Amino acid sequence: MRVTQRVKRILASYEGENPGTKGNLARILMNGKLGGTGRLVILPVDQGFEHGPARSFAPNPAAYDPTYHYQLAVDAGLNAYAAPLGMLEAGADSFAGAIPTILKMNSSNSWAVSKDQAITASVSDALRLGCSAIGFTIYPASDYQFEMMEEIRELSEEAKSCGLAVVIWSYPRGGDLSKAGETAVDVTAYAAHMAALLGATIIKVKPPTDHIEQAEAKKVYEQQKIDVSTLSKRIEHVMQSAFNGRRVVVFSGGAAKDTAGLLDEIRSLRDGGANGSIIGRNTFQRPRSEALALLDSVIKIYQGKL
Repeated sequence: MRVTQRVKRILASYEGENPGTKGNLARILMNGKLGGTGRLVILPVDQGFEHGPARSFAPNPAAYDPTYHYQLAVDAGLNAYAAPLGMLEAGADSFAGAIPTILKMNSSNSWAVSKDQAITASVSDALRLGCSAIGFTIYPASDYQFEMMEEIRELSEEAKSCGLAVVIWSYPRGGDLSKAGETAVDVTAYAAHMAALLGATIIKVKPPTDHIEQAEAKKVYEQQKIDVSTLSKRIEHVMQSAFNGRRVVVFSGGAAKDTAGLLDEIRSLRDGGANGSIIGRNTFQRPRSEALALLDSVIKIYQGKL
């Protein structure tokens, strides 16, 4: 694998990581149509756990088949594919070596009332399946946030000792946060920073709104004149909060939206300096041909061609 200078500069920011972990990060960054650019697009398919099969796959019944998602990620030329244990097991042999994979190790479901997730896989599972990384969600602000942080700290230590990378989904919710506060710019920046502090190799957060949730934070944003007027400026601020851009940060696609709206959002992510996108429902709920066309457009935006 030839590693570009751009990717080498990214790897240089991970001074505490071992060659195995940096090698797996490089594999993700060097794969697919965006390989070597420092940008990345990942397909995540953990929505079956989170929302149930019909809500996730009925709009495109072919997506009930786990191998559909492997093939979609490969054919679209994406950097990586992330999914829970059973989804990866269903195609791990057929697609061995075809695309870097990320084992999503914890999940919630639509019946849960507590803001917590169950650990549903192990580091040994990730190694057995040939994964490049593990993935884990934390809920900053929830009553279980400290337990979740302790869990990922232990799993991260184990994963990195085996040369795996660690992806942290940092999704604030619960506690005193309002619904609007879950994606507020101050809260999202805080969430990205916490994931970096926990040792994340790649950080996943949601695109932030211009809402500022915390009263004490609002004073600072106003006093320091932090510009959050546009999405690109808010992305820039989140990247700054992730060790001044020294950590790879990708932003979720969220609930299904129209193509024009999604592509406009991707342009703002690019212009704000985001490393990339992790897009699930907005792709696999579309017919395959539409999904491939959409992902091609997303990739071209990150390439600066659209």
